[in-house]
Amino acid sequence: MGTVLIYITASGEEEARTLGRRLVEQRLAACVNVVPRIYSTYWWEGKLVEDEEALLLVKTTRAMADRVIAAVKEMHSYEVPAVLVLDVAAGHRAFLDWVAAEVGDCG
Repeated sequence: MGTVLIYITASGEEEARTLGRRLVEQRLAACVNVVPRIYSTYWWEGKLVEDEEALLLVKTTRAMADRVIAAVKEMHSYEVPAVLVLDVAAGHRAFLDWVAAEVGDCG
């Protein structure tokens, strides 16, 4: 099915760590990296916002992507969380196989 990297922003490090832990515990992701502080500039409800957030980098498979999105929407504090699924074109074969094995996607 293929490996994907899912990019998610969160309100801060605590929320990001909680989301990441739950995704891994539920076997929706093999691994989640949390970057505790990023600076974001965006439009929200007609206003320009500059804010500190945290970033999650989720390693999983294409087959799990919709389930990850659904879980994040359920758990996230944002009304419209940023969740982007990025296809992985290539990588270390042993790592890609490990990701698939950890989320139970051997196809």
